[in-house]
Amino acid sequence: RKPEPTLRDGHGISTLVPSSHGRQGGNNAGHTVVVDAVEYDFHLLPSGIINPKVTAFIGNGVVIHLPGLFEEAEKNLKKGKGLEGWEKRLIISDRAHIVFDFHQAADGIQEQQRQEQAGKNLGTTKKGIGPVYSSKAARSGLRMCDLVSDFDDFSERFKVLANQYKAIYPTLKIDIEGELEKLKVSLLLSLRLYNHPVQLLIHKLLGD
Repeated sequence: RKPEPTLRDGHGISTLVPSSHGRQGGNNAGHTVVVDAVEYDFHLLPSGIINPKVTAFIGNGVVIHLPGLFEEAEKNLKKGKGLEGWEKRLIISDRAHIVFDFHQAADGIQEQQRQEQAGKNLGTTKKGIGPVYSSKAARSGLRMCDLVSDFDDFSERFKVLANQYKAIYPTLKIDIEGELEKLKVSLLLSLRLYNHPVQLLIHKLLGD
């Protein structure tokens, strides 16, 4: 009998159910899934993607650091066969906001400021989750649909956002052109994952 998949995380639930739903903000602390004695580490990828029969979604409420997503997939692919064909089974919402490197750098600066000013910090993972949600709330953030629709327009808006962060955090160093080059690579990889509004597809699957 084939060993059943197990979750070794305090926040995990059994995968042996008709459907499962994971909720997270971005690629923070993450969790571990063990299948056939192979230990996989997930931070941004939905853990259900380990099941070859599952179509996994990253919805509009999640914030995505694209280089981190592809690095995570590549790392887990080297561990075993569980993630083979993952790119054919993952759909990313067009409304999901993107985490940039400067969001992560700003997260670290904020933690340092809290420590200096209040003597304690939040203990964040410094993955840029808080700063990108701030950009989202301020309506200055950039989404997957912005990246894939018009890269020139995306680049201009990216530069505006980056300069806003530099004005807020004078010590923040941002390689604008370097990050845009990385995003070009992420764009090409993302086109096979990107989909029309995920929420509509989910409603359709649920028969809503």
